[in-house]
Amino acid sequence: MAEQDVIRITGARVHNLKNVSLTIPKNKITVFTGVSGSGKSSLVFDTVGVEAQRRLNATFPWFIRNQLPKYERPQADAVENLTPPVIVDQKPVGGDARSTVGTMTDVYSMVRALFARHEGPDGRVSSYSFNDPAGMCPECEGLGRTVQVDLELFFDRSKSLQDGAIQYPEYKVGSPDWQIWVNSGRFDPAKPLKDFTGKEWDDLLHGTGGPKIKVKTKNVSFQTDYEGVIDRFTRLNLKRDLSALSAKRRETVERFMNSGVCPACEGARLNAAALATRINGRNIAEWCSMQITDLRKELTGIDDPVAVPIAAALERIVAIGLGYLSLDRPTPTLSGGEGQRLKMVRHLGSELTGLTYIFDEPSVGLHPRDVERLTEQLRALRDQGNTVLVVEHDPDVIAVADHVVDVGPGAGAHGGEIVFSGDLKSLRGSGTATGRALGVKAEIKKDVRTPRGELRIEGADLHNLKNVTVTIPAGVLTAVTGVAGAGKSTLIGEVFRASRPEAVFVDQSPIAASSRSTPATYLGMMDPIRKLFAKAGGVDAGLFSFNSKGACEECQGRGVIITELAFADPVTVHCETCRGRRFKEEVLAHRLRDASIADVLEMPAGTAAEFFTEKALRAKAQALIDVGLGYLTLGQPLSSLSGGELQRIKLADRLGRTGEIYVLDEPTTGLHLSDVDTLMALLDRIVDEGNTVVVVEHHLDVVRQADWVIDLGPEGGHDGGRVVFTGTPGDLVGSTDSITAEYLRRHVRSRGSRSATSSTSTKSAG
Repeated sequence: MAEQDVIRITGARVHNLKNVSLTIPKNKITVFTGVSGSGKSSLVFDTVGVEAQRRLNATFPWFIRNQLPKYERPQADAVENLTPPVIVDQKPVGGDARSTVGTMTDVYSMVRALFARHEGPDGRVSSYSFNDPAGMCPECEGLGRTVQVDLELFFDRSKSLQDGAIQYPEYKVGSPDWQIWVNSGRFDPAKPLKDFTGKEWDDLLHGTGGPKIKVKTKNVSFQTDYEGVIDRFTRLNLKRDLSALSAKRRETVERFMNSGVCPACEGARLNAAALATRINGRNIAEWCSMQITDLRKELTGIDDPVAVPIAAALERIVAIGLGYLSLDRPTPTLSGGEGQRLKMVRHLGSELTGLTYIFDEPSVGLHPRDVERLTEQLRALRDQGNTVLVVEHDPDVIAVADHVVDVGPGAGAHGGEIVFSGDLKSLRGSGTATGRALGVKAEIKKDVRTPRGELRIEGADLHNLKNVTVTIPAGVLTAVTGVAGAGKSTLIGEVFRASRPEAVFVDQSPIAASSRSTPATYLGMMDPIRKLFAKAGGVDAGLFSFNSKGACEECQGRGVIITELAFADPVTVHCETCRGRRFKEEVLAHRLRDASIADVLEMPAGTAAEFFTEKALRAKAQALIDVGLGYLTLGQPLSSLSGGELQRIKLADRLGRTGEIYVLDEPTTGLHLSDVDTLMALLDRIVDEGNTVVVVEHHLDVVRQADWVIDLGPEGGHDGGRVVFTGTPGDLVGSTDSITAEYLRRHVRSRGSRSATSSTSTKSAG
C-alpha cells in the first residue's frame, strides 16, 4: 500500500499506550476493538483525532485560532498523512432550553424558510424563530414554559422581615439584599407579613422607585435603588436560562419555583402572528410536534422547492433510526446514543470527500435492527471517499470493517499494545480476547428461575405508552427490550421508577462530581484511607488530601502544570516538584504497609483489594472488580471515564444489598464482548442473593441469558408503546410478532450452540 494511502502512527504514548506504531488504511472502515480500558480511545481519539484537529486548526489565521478549542500535541513520535477530521463522540449534545432536534440538525431553519415563503413576499424567516424577538412568544420569551415563584415556599408570612420571613437563602437576615427591604422605610421590619396591607404586600413583591437605600457589606457600604423581592429574584434568576446558573444555585432556585406550559402560546414558543400561518391546515409548531416519519409524509404533497431539502434531511434522520423523534424535542432530553446519531445526520448529506470520520461506539442504545441501518450509513461515508474509524464492541459493526485493529491484551497497565491488525477472518483465529469472544457459541437459557412474586404496572399511558399493563416477575432477571423509541425508558425509567422509589436505579446520567473526583472519593474510600495513614503516622488526616493541606504547592494538587498561551497550543507537563504525584514530599514519607498515599491512589482496584486488610475498604475495591472495573486506579479522575464506566461505578456503590429491586439502563454500554459474561455473572449473583434485577437492554447476549423478557414495540414513537411479547428467552425465539425475536434467532444461528461449560448461573430462585 502506497505511503499516502495510510495514516501512519509512530511511537504513541498517550495514557497507557506503550510506544504504539501502526498503519491505518485510508478510505476504508477500520474498527478498533479491545477490552474496556485497553487504550482504544487513547489511540483513536486522543492521538489521531486530537492531532488531526490540531493540524486543521493550525491552518486558520491567528484570530480564528484563538476562538477555537486548544489541542495539546499528543505524545507520539509522529502521526502522518492525516486528513481533516469529523469527530462524532458520545458527549451529551446538551444545549439549553432553546435547543431542539430541529435547531441542532438545522432542519428547523429550512422549515422556517418554507413558512416564510408560504406567507408571501413579505414573509421573514426570523418571524418564525422562537429565538428571535420577532417570532418568540412575549410571555415565555420562546421557552414554551413559564416559571413562577411559589410564594408559599418563598415566604413564611407568620414571621416579620427581621425574624426571617424570606425563606430564600440568599435573602437571609443581614444579607445585602435583605437590607434593601428592611432599610427602605416602606414597612415595619417587626410586622408579620400576614398583617401587611395590600399595598405593602405589593410593594414588597414588586415595588420600584423611591430614594436610594443604604446597604452595608463586610467590606464596603453603597447605595442602591429599591426593587421588590420577587422582581429582583426573577430578574437575577428566572429571566435567564436556568442552565446558565451554577448547579448549586440552580438547585436552590428550583426549590422556590413551579413551572408549567406557557398559557399564552400553550407551549408552542411562538407569538400569535407566527402561529397564524398554516400549511395544509397546520401551523409551524404543529409541524414540529409531528413524529418525523409523519412529517416526511406531510411534505410529499407540497409543491415548493424548499420542501425538497427538508424531505432529504428528514430521510437521513429516519435512515439513522430516529424517525420517532419530533423536531421540537429538546436536545437535553436525548440519550447519549440518540445525540451521537443526530450528530451523524449533519454529515450524512455532505458531499465532501477525503475526510476522516471518527465514531465512538455509535451502536450505543441501538436495537440490532437499527444497527443494520447504522452500518449502511458507515458504508455510505466510506464509499463517498472518506476514511471511517470506529471504536466499537458490537459484532455487527465489527462485521462491516475492512480492517480491524485489536488493542490489548488487557486493560489499564496491562493494555496499550496492538495485539492484532488485519481482516475480520484473521481476527477470529488470532487468539486475542476479541477473536475468542467472536468465536464463542451462543445458546438460549433454558433453565430459568422461578419468580417469587410479581411487580405490576397498571394502565401506563405516559408519552407513547398505550395503556400498558404488564407484570415484572420478582426474584429473577428481566430484560426489557424493543427498538429505539418503543417506550422502554418511559415504562421502566419513569413509570416503574415512580411507583417503586425504593428501587436501586442505575442509569447513565453523569455523576455530579468535580474535576478532582475519583473512584475512591465516589465510593467513600478516601476518608477511611486518610484516617489509616494519619493513625499510622500520628499526624492530621488532612495531610493526606491533595485538595487540602497535603497538596503540592507548585501544582495545587493537580500533578501537572498546564501552560496556556493565547496564540499557542497548551502544554501539559508533570509537576517537577511532586513528580506528578500531587502531594508534598513530607506527606509521601508517611507509609501504610510500606506504601505512600500516592502509591495507594495509583493502585488498580484489583491490587487494592489485596492491599487492604480492612473489611470495608476491601469490599469497596472488590465491588469495582465485580463490575468489571478492576483495572481502574483508585485515584483516576472520574472526568476521564466513559459513560459505561461511570454507570458501573454507580452500580459498584450499590452492591451487597438483599431484597432490593435493581434497575439498570443498558449496563453493557462500553463493554467488550468478553466483559458481558463478567456482567452477567454479576447480575446472576445479585439475583441469587435475593434481589430482583430489571435491565433495559439491546445486547442479545444479555437477552438470551435472562429469565424473563418484556419486548415493547412494534416500532418507535406513536407506532410503539405496546407490549408485543412477555415470556422466557426460549419462548421469544419462537415469536412471530417481535422484531427482537427475529434478531435473536439470527444471533443464535450465526454463533451456534453455546457450550455447557460457559453457560451462566441457572440456579432456581423458586
